Amino acid sequence: MLWKRRFYMLLVVLPTLIAAIYLYIFAAGQYVSEARFMVHGRQEARASSALSQMMGAAGFKQVPEEAMAVRDYLESHDAFAALQERLNLIELYQRPEADFLARLWSSDMPVEFMLLYYRFMNSVVVDNTSGITTIRARAFRPEDAHQLAEAQLRVSEDFVNHLSARARGASLELAQQELTRAEERVIAAQTAMAEWRLREQAVDPAGLAQISQQGLAALEGQLNAARTELQEKSTWMRSDNPTIVNLRNRAQALETRIQMERDRLTTGTDALPERISAYERLALEREFATKQLASATSSLEMARVDAQRQQLFLSRVVEPNLAEYPLYPRAGIFLLSFFAIMSILYGIGWLIIAGVREHAL
Repeated sequence: MLWKRRFYMLLVVLPTLIAAIYLYIFAAGQYVSEARFMVHGRQEARASSALSQMMGAAGFKQVPEEAMAVRDYLESHDAFAALQERLNLIELYQRPEADFLARLWSSDMPVEFMLLYYRFMNSVVVDNTSGITTIRARAFRPEDAHQLAEAQLRVSEDFVNHLSARARGASLELAQQELTRAEERVIAAQTAMAEWRLREQAVDPAGLAQISQQGLAALEGQLNAARTELQEKSTWMRSDNPTIVNLRNRAQALETRIQMERDRLTTGTDALPERISAYERLALEREFATKQLASATSSLEMARVDAQRQQLFLSRVVEPNLAEYPLYPRAGIFLLSFFAIMSILYGIGWLIIAGVREHAL
């Protein structure tokens, strides 16, 4: 009977027996320390799409991006290097009580293989419903597993703090740069205004124009008075009368003076329109620079408030426990799974061989 099933015994039962001998006699117990945490912060409500709202109504909750980032970080070589500095993972995974198959075989292995072993011994799972991240750290001593889970929590906290600080720093740096540019623009506008006033020897050309217009109006008033008096006296005095001659000369002098004043105000380097236009451009630039400075100052204050509102926190939900019983290796579950898989593979192989023989006949 056994001889007829010799291939089954050899290919299925014997490997299962060898695995059982290893698991129940030689395999060292692996202790598990579990911890849970959440990543959250005082963030503004994010705009949700119609699809996300429908999923929320159906009971599916969107996992925070920060929680996924922490999970990816804990599985990265950066986290492995940080834990190696804190705990010396190589020594932790090469304890004397560890069996020859489950332990880290060499301390000179490439980093990629060490990272694969680290991921095999540790798991990080994010609950899609609650957003809680669960860490399970395995080691060959209860205190080692506890220390490893605690160290993973601490490096996660450092990573979250780094993310929060970087986000705050980016927003504040941009707002500070805008404020610096606005301040430089205001200083440049004030300097240009001061240089123009020193060069033109004038504080406000609009005021100068008003004064000049008043003086020109007074001259025109005197000219009209002189012309009126000349016209009035010309009706009963001779043209060569000294009074008429004086009035005529006075009117001509006033006309010449008025023309000179108009030429001075409208042409040449001292022309008021050019001076007023240049002054108004400088005043407009100063006004815009002042408004930009006020806006940049307000933006900086808002950035500071938003930075505080967007502060990220890692809240511990469950502290790492100190294991009392080794949960790994799960010998019974592994043996049943191994026996079932080997039996299925044996059955598939037997069917293939039987089919080949039948076609050969």
